[in-house]
Amino acid sequence: MVNKPFEDMQKMNQAGVDNAMKFMGEFGKSWQAIAAEMTDYTKRSFEDGTHTMEKLMSAKSMEQAFEIQSNYAKRAYEEYVAQMTKLGTLYTEMAKEAYRPLERSMQSGR
Repeated sequence: MVNKPFEDMQKMNQAGVDNAMKFMGEFGKSWQAIAAEMTDYTKRSFEDGTHTMEKLMSAKSMEQAFEIQSNYAKRAYEEYVAQMTKLGTLYTEMAKEAYRPLERSMQSGR
């Protein structure tokens, strides 16, 4: 009987450690996904910029150069907005994952 409170506290502590480990694992995976996404975006942006610069260098007129630059600006803006939307989703998912162990812990503590 005397050991029961100690055992209960030990189980709660173990559950807390388990939840913390799960959280850290998910947190790490989320940051890896975000880093991979940003790396891919940076690579695509650089390649598009380089390709656009090559096109600009071979433009035959100012009108053609203006059209190339305008198309690039439009693509770059659309890609940026899409990328920020995607990152927002990844950050939201990371926050949800971070909250889940705490939520489970609170529900099991009731």
